[in-house]
Amino acid sequence: MANRLTKIYTKTGDSGKTGLGDGSRIDKFSPRIEGLGSIDELNSVIGIIISEDISAVESGWLEKIQHDLFDIGGELSIPGFITLKMIKVEFLESNIDKMNKELPPLKEFILPGGSKISSYTHLARTICRRVERNLFELNQSDKVNEVSLKYINRLSDFLFVLARHLNKSKNIHDIFWKKNI
Repeated sequence: MANRLTKIYTKTGDSGKTGLGDGSRIDKFSPRIEGLGSIDELNSVIGIIISEDISAVESGWLEKIQHDLFDIGGELSIPGFITLKMIKVEFLESNIDKMNKELPPLKEFILPGGSKISSYTHLARTICRRVERNLFELNQSDKVNEVSLKYINRLSDFLFVLARHLNKSKNIHDIFWKKNI
């Protein structure tokens, strides 16, 4: 593979513009760049989760998700480019179903927390919700891959269930919200 990043700083962004993969330049505060930045942030937090004490299966799921997020970033960096397919959404749904079978049904809202790893996973979930808001905002003016929108929506569900699953795997109970505490 050729060197893709031979020079880390280019000075081309010093004026508040950044380059997309198609060669065009846009404002660094545009909805497209907000989406890309939020995806990068989400991917970084998922990297933290992977670095914690989790199973090889869970780590494998999250590494696949990191690659999928990178692919969505590629779609955003090249307007009109589509790479994500429904099989990726189905992967999330299948694993949500697997984890949910092992969990007690929820009868109350839960608070983020319990274990450190579950807390990180809830943080990833909240960032994922921001990614979703960013992408739907972008979709108002520039078409976003419909599958990518579904994927991000399902990913926040996956992260919610994973946070509960991780607490259970550590023998830590979810923290239930209590009214008027």
